[in-house]
This record gives sequence, C-alpha cells and structure tokens, in this order.
Amino acid sequence: MSIPAQQLPAAEGGNADGFAFVKALAAELSNGKVDLPSFPDIALRVRQVLSDEEVSQEKVVRVIGSEPMLAARLLQIANSAAINYSGRPITELRTAIARLGFNMVRSAAIAFAMSQLKKSDALKGLEQPLDDLWQTSAAVAAMSYVVAKRFSRVNPDTAMLAGLLHGIGRLYILTRVTRYPGLLADQGVYSGIVREWHTPIAQALLENWEMAEEIISAVSNYEDLERKHLGPPDLTDVLTVSHLLSAFKDHPDTLELNMHDVTACRRLQIDTSGYQQLIEESQHEIDALRDALGV
Repeated sequence: MSIPAQQLPAAEGGNADGFAFVKALAAELSNGKVDLPSFPDIALRVRQVLSDEEVSQEKVVRVIGSEPMLAARLLQIANSAAINYSGRPITELRTAIARLGFNMVRSAAIAFAMSQLKKSDALKGLEQPLDDLWQTSAAVAAMSYVVAKRFSRVNPDTAMLAGLLHGIGRLYILTRVTRYPGLLADQGVYSGIVREWHTPIAQALLENWEMAEEIISAVSNYEDLERKHLGPPDLTDVLTVSHLLSAFKDHPDTLELNMHDVTACRRLQIDTSGYQQLIEESQHEIDALRDALGV
C-alpha cells in the first residue's frame, strides 16, 4: 500500500515525534511490513492453520491444545449461555471446536491474544489504554453477534470476528507509540494520528493476515455513516450499527440523535424503540459473550 509523500501531515504543533511517527507508519504501509509486535505466538499459529481451507479438525485441536489458556478460553466460550443453549457442559476441546466452528475459534484466538498484550514487557506503561481498547473491542464484538443474529442474515460468528477486529488499526498504532514518548504526551496530536491512520493500517494488517474480504471491507468502512449499499444489510451495516450502539447504549438521551440518518440503521430497519428493545432483551446475551471472551 503506497502512501504519497504529499499525504504526510506536517508536524502538528511542532511535535517532532508526531511527524517522525507518521513517516514511520507510512514507510511500513508502503513496504508492506504491517504486523503486530508482541502478539502471542499462538494467535499467529491459529491464524496460519485456519488459513488452509482444507485443514483437519484434528490439526486445529493439536494447535490450540498446545496453549492451555487458549484451550480453556474456548471451552468457556463453548459453555457460555450465549452459545450453549442446551446447558449440557462441554468438557472436550474437540467437541468445543466442533460446536463453535472455525470462525469462532479464530475470534477466540484473537481475543486471547489481545487480552494478553497487556502483559507484554515491550508495552509496559500502556496497560490502561490497552485494556480500554480491549474492553471496547469485546463490547462491539458481542453487540455485533447479537445484531447480526436478530436483524440480518449475516453470520453472527463472522460479525463477532469483525467486531473484535474493528480497532486493530488503533491497536497497531498503540503498540508502536512506545518509541515516541513525546507523542503520547500530546494527546491532541496522537488522537489526530489515530483518526487519520487507523483505517488504512487495519486494512493492510487484515490483508496481510488473509482475512475474508467482507471482514476487511467492514473494518475499513464501518465509520462511513452515509455509506451507499444496494441489497440486504451486510456485515459493514452490522458493524456500523453495533459500534454506535456500544458507544451510546449507556446514554439513551443521545442514542436516537446519534443513530438518526445513519444509512445502515435504515437498512437494518431498527428504530428508536428497536434500539432500546435490543439493548434490554440482549443484555444478558451480551454479558455472557463478553464474559466468555474474558472481559
């Protein structure tokens, strides 16, 4: 992904670290060197094994079984009230993977990796912003699962994965910022860089991870509140609405205002009463999913 030189912003407010940081981001994007540092190895191995469409379930079980904490997390998700409607406990990893499917397994591996980043020595001092980002990602993921299931024909597991990944560009920027201490001290400049750069970084990162095109498109376009789209609601619509609902569900006085005129809301045919009903009726399900994801 090539970034023309004229798109490089000037050092806002004289922040030299900000300018150096943006130049580094642009170089990484242009050279295709986009991957998350400090990301737990198990997440990369799960990603690699699931990139093979012909992979056997036995191989997936072996890879996940090599990381007991991830295996335990998968069993927790498989037994959550939101997934295990029968209530019969699942105790074998093989059965859990069969019940969840590979998309949910991929989500669990990414969720596990994101939650573990806070323990990385390379990211000491960033525990709070990492936790805030993880909390937001998990909340949007759970909401995406519920919105997809109730208001669209989008696969809920795919929607959950898109929700987990919607902030991946912000996460990438956060893992790089430790090299530029003067930037973190200037939140105005830092926020501006995140706003401008998180989308192209997310797109490049997910392309590098060989994610499905619909997930890449959703993560790249969910902030376009006037997006034109023909046909039934798609994954991007689900992610747009879920992100807004997650952001404003605790502020009912501004919920309608912020959802008004959003084209994705119209395609999903959710009105004000629908928002409130969705939040009230699905809160237990959302809480169960967030708990299963380890929030």
